[in-house]
Amino acid sequence: MTRRRRLDPSIFHLPVERMRAGYYSDKYFVRTRDILLANGSRPRVTMQVFGKTDGFLGGIDEAIAILKQCAVEWKDLVVHALYDGDEIHPWEPVMLIEGPYDAFAHLETLYLGVLARRTKVGTNTRRVVDAARPKEVMFFPARHDHWLVQTGDGYAAHVAGAIGVSTDAQASWWGSEGVGTVPHALIAAFGGDTVLATRKFAEHIPESVRVVTLVDFENDCVGTSLAVARALGKRLYGVRLDTSETMVDKSLIGEMGTFKPTGVVPELVWKVRKALDAEGFRHVKIVVSGGFTAERIRRFEAQGVPVDAYGVGSSLYLGRFDFTADVVMVDGKPIAKVGRQYRPNPRLERVE
Repeated sequence: MTRRRRLDPSIFHLPVERMRAGYYSDKYFVRTRDILLANGSRPRVTMQVFGKTDGFLGGIDEAIAILKQCAVEWKDLVVHALYDGDEIHPWEPVMLIEGPYDAFAHLETLYLGVLARRTKVGTNTRRVVDAARPKEVMFFPARHDHWLVQTGDGYAAHVAGAIGVSTDAQASWWGSEGVGTVPHALIAAFGGDTVLATRKFAEHIPESVRVVTLVDFENDCVGTSLAVARALGKRLYGVRLDTSETMVDKSLIGEMGTFKPTGVVPELVWKVRKALDAEGFRHVKIVVSGGFTAERIRRFEAQGVPVDAYGVGSSLYLGRFDFTADVVMVDGKPIAKVGRQYRPNPRLERVE
């Protein structure tokens, strides 16, 4: 059987000395290690790591890197683990760590936190990707959290099926770069002229970059989409609808009364698609963004709304995916907190 590839530990740029010292760890784990060392005790334990909800695993390679680089001696440990992107279920072990407990006791906070964060992002992304399939999903939540989380979150989203991320940091672990559209700020910088801003984008950005422009700056997605398409022709890859949830696009004002008209609604997408098609711009893709969740995407898809790609942001950071680690064996003998006994998992693979 061909082994799946894991990320090299060096890619994570871990603050190894501080992690080894326990700087980022819950204090009781650091004190546990210190007590064992002071007492000359070196029990060999089996630590079982599991989640509590269904999801799609993220952060496992990062967790392994923490063990490899920050345990006292990696060679003293035997680790079995699943892979990033694997589907997981409640109480299913995702990783087993065997070795002298003092060698890795101080790392529990770190690898559990990594698994919790990345699995949350990966699971939310996979649910959105599944809802949109086969449409593309772009991962756009960078502005909704601290910049330090970008690299790992971007990788979790990539493994989960997002076709693009918005920053170079998010794309760095698989050697890619961020993607993006003509933003509102550039349009504003060119006097609110979407056509001019898009022309300048196309003029100064490499031809390999897809030209996708926001078309809601003047709250006229139909008119602006047509104006940009006429000006750029085949160079225009797509338009992005991002109407605020408190606004009603100009094209819908005369039709209000039979549906909720605010934000990016199916009726607006249909108007843009029909207008573009009527003038021969069938090649222009429609990207939508602004408050999209898996549930909302499913509604759009069920209605056959002519969306080509979804840009999803803050909803990908919602919820929680907790992980727990328990000692389940000591010196080869079963011993565990009641209800947390050893659960064999044949899906786990030995980490080299």
